[in-house]
Amino acid sequence: MNTAAEHYKKLERMYLSAPINHEHYPGIHISVTHEKAEIAVQVEEKFFHAAGAIHGSVYFKLLDDAAFFAVNSIVRDAFVYTVSFHIQLLRPVSSGTIKAVGEVKFKSKELFIADATLWDEKGRVVGRGSGNFMKSKMELNEKLGYQ
Repeated sequence: MNTAAEHYKKLERMYLSAPINHEHYPGIHISVTHEKAEIAVQVEEKFFHAAGAIHGSVYFKLLDDAAFFAVNSIVRDAFVYTVSFHIQLLRPVSSGTIKAVGEVKFKSKELFIADATLWDEKGRVVGRGSGNFMKSKMELNEKLGYQ
Protein backbone atom coordinates (compact mmCIF):
# COMPACT_ATOMS: atom_id res chain seq x y z
CA MET A 1 0.00 0.00 0.00
CA ASN A 2 1.12 3.55 -0.75
CA THR A 3 2.25 5.92 1.96
CA ALA A 4 -0.02 8.93 2.44
CA ALA A 5 2.46 11.16 0.58
CA GLU A 6 2.58 8.74 -2.37
CA HIS A 7 -1.23 8.60 -2.44
CA TYR A 8 -1.45 12.42 -2.56
CA LYS A 9 1.07 12.61 -5.44
CA LYS A 10 -0.81 9.93 -7.38
CA LEU A 11 -4.06 11.85 -6.91
CA GLU A 12 -2.36 15.02 -8.16
CA ARG A 13 -1.07 13.22 -11.27
CA MET A 14 -4.51 11.70 -11.86
CA TYR A 15 -6.10 15.15 -11.71
CA LEU A 16 -3.58 16.74 -14.07
CA SER A 17 -3.86 13.84 -16.56
CA ALA A 18 -7.63 14.28 -16.99
CA PRO A 19 -8.35 15.59 -20.51
CA ILE A 20 -10.48 18.49 -19.24
CA ASN A 21 -7.59 19.78 -17.16
CA HIS A 22 -4.65 19.50 -19.53
CA GLU A 23 -6.72 20.51 -22.60
CA HIS A 24 -8.95 23.28 -21.21
CA TYR A 25 -7.13 24.50 -18.08
CA PRO A 26 -3.44 24.59 -19.02
CA GLY A 27 -1.29 25.61 -16.10
CA ILE A 28 -3.79 24.39 -13.50
CA HIS A 29 -2.10 23.37 -10.26
CA ILE A 30 -3.23 21.00 -7.50
CA SER A 31 -1.84 20.16 -4.08
CA VAL A 32 -3.37 17.35 -2.01
CA THR A 33 -2.72 16.77 1.69
CA HIS A 34 -4.62 15.01 4.48
CA GLU A 35 -8.31 15.99 4.22
CA LYS A 36 -7.40 19.04 2.13
CA ALA A 37 -6.82 20.01 -1.51
CA GLU A 38 -5.88 23.29 -3.16
CA ILE A 39 -6.37 24.04 -6.84
CA ALA A 40 -5.20 27.21 -8.57
CA VAL A 41 -5.54 28.47 -12.13
CA GLN A 42 -4.79 31.68 -14.00
CA VAL A 43 -7.96 33.43 -15.20
CA GLU A 44 -8.29 33.44 -18.99
CA GLU A 45 -10.83 35.15 -21.26
CA LYS A 46 -11.98 31.76 -22.53
CA PHE A 47 -13.57 31.27 -19.07
CA PHE A 48 -15.75 34.41 -19.42
CA HIS A 49 -19.47 34.81 -19.96
CA ALA A 50 -20.83 37.71 -22.03
CA ALA A 51 -20.37 40.22 -19.18
CA GLY A 52 -16.59 39.69 -19.09
CA ALA A 53 -16.15 37.66 -15.91
CA ILE A 54 -15.66 33.97 -15.12
CA HIS A 55 -18.68 31.80 -15.89
CA GLY A 56 -20.24 30.00 -12.92
CA SER A 57 -19.26 26.64 -14.42
CA VAL A 58 -15.60 27.48 -13.68
CA TYR A 59 -16.47 28.31 -10.06
CA PHE A 60 -18.33 25.00 -9.80
CA LYS A 61 -15.48 22.99 -11.33
CA LEU A 62 -12.81 24.39 -9.04
CA LEU A 63 -14.91 24.18 -5.88
CA ASP A 64 -16.14 20.64 -6.62
CA ASP A 65 -12.65 19.46 -7.60
CA ALA A 66 -11.06 20.86 -4.43
CA ALA A 67 -13.71 19.28 -2.20
CA PHE A 68 -13.56 16.00 -4.15
CA PHE A 69 -9.79 15.65 -3.80
CA ALA A 70 -9.92 16.57 -0.12
CA VAL A 71 -12.23 13.57 0.31
CA ASN A 72 -10.22 11.26 -1.96
CA SER A 73 -7.14 12.10 0.13
CA ILE A 74 -8.58 9.88 2.86
CA VAL A 75 -10.13 7.27 0.57
CA ARG A 76 -7.13 5.33 -0.64
CA ASP A 77 -8.70 2.36 -2.43
CA ALA A 78 -11.49 3.81 -4.59
CA PHE A 79 -12.49 6.77 -6.71
CA VAL A 80 -15.06 8.90 -4.91
CA TYR A 81 -17.93 10.65 -6.67
CA THR A 82 -19.98 13.75 -6.08
CA VAL A 83 -23.54 13.01 -4.95
CA SER A 84 -24.60 16.64 -4.63
CA PHE A 85 -22.92 20.02 -4.58
CA HIS A 86 -24.24 23.45 -3.63
CA ILE A 87 -22.39 26.62 -4.61
CA GLN A 88 -22.60 30.32 -3.86
CA LEU A 89 -21.18 32.74 -6.43
CA LEU A 90 -20.21 35.74 -4.32
CA ARG A 91 -18.36 38.15 -6.61
CA PRO A 92 -17.20 38.30 -10.22
CA VAL A 93 -13.59 37.70 -11.22
CA SER A 94 -12.06 38.79 -14.50
CA SER A 95 -8.30 38.64 -13.94
CA GLY A 96 -5.51 37.16 -11.86
CA THR A 97 -5.21 33.75 -10.29
CA ILE A 98 -8.01 32.03 -8.43
CA LYS A 99 -7.53 29.31 -5.82
CA ALA A 100 -10.02 26.81 -4.44
CA VAL A 101 -9.34 25.21 -1.07
CA GLY A 102 -11.35 22.12 -0.13
CA GLU A 103 -11.55 20.50 3.31
CA VAL A 104 -13.30 17.42 4.66
CA LYS A 105 -15.92 18.35 7.25
CA PHE A 106 -17.61 14.98 7.92
CA LYS A 107 -16.74 11.36 7.26
CA SER A 108 -18.47 8.07 7.82
CA LYS A 109 -18.28 4.64 6.23
CA GLU A 110 -20.58 5.63 3.35
CA LEU A 111 -20.77 9.43 3.22
CA PHE A 112 -18.27 12.28 3.18
CA ILE A 113 -19.01 16.00 3.30
CA ALA A 114 -16.47 18.58 2.18
CA ASP A 115 -16.56 22.36 1.88
CA ALA A 116 -14.55 24.51 -0.50
CA THR A 117 -13.79 28.21 -0.72
CA LEU A 118 -12.69 30.05 -3.86
CA TRP A 119 -10.32 33.02 -3.43
CA ASP A 120 -9.15 35.69 -5.85
CA GLU A 121 -5.53 36.84 -5.84
CA LYS A 122 -6.40 39.77 -3.58
CA GLY A 123 -7.40 37.30 -0.86
CA ARG A 124 -11.16 37.89 -1.23
CA VAL A 125 -13.66 35.04 -1.05
CA VAL A 126 -15.41 34.93 -4.43
CA GLY A 127 -17.29 31.63 -4.10
CA ARG A 128 -18.15 28.86 -1.67
CA GLY A 129 -19.38 25.32 -2.03
CA SER A 130 -20.36 22.25 -0.06
CA GLY A 131 -20.75 18.74 -1.36
CA ASN A 132 -21.67 15.21 -0.44
CA PHE A 133 -19.41 12.43 -1.72
CA MET A 134 -19.46 8.65 -1.69
CA LYS A 135 -17.00 5.87 -2.49
CA SER A 136 -17.53 4.25 -5.86
CA LYS A 137 -16.81 0.67 -6.81
CA MET A 138 -14.09 1.97 -9.16
CA GLU A 139 -10.63 1.08 -7.88
CA LEU A 140 -7.93 3.74 -8.00
CA ASN A 141 -5.52 2.46 -10.64
CA GLU A 142 -3.23 3.43 -13.51
CA LYS A 143 -6.12 3.44 -16.03
CA LEU A 144 -7.47 6.50 -14.19
CA GLY A 145 -4.06 8.18 -14.23
CA TYR A 146 -3.48 7.20 -10.60
CA GLN A 147 0.22 6.45 -10.95
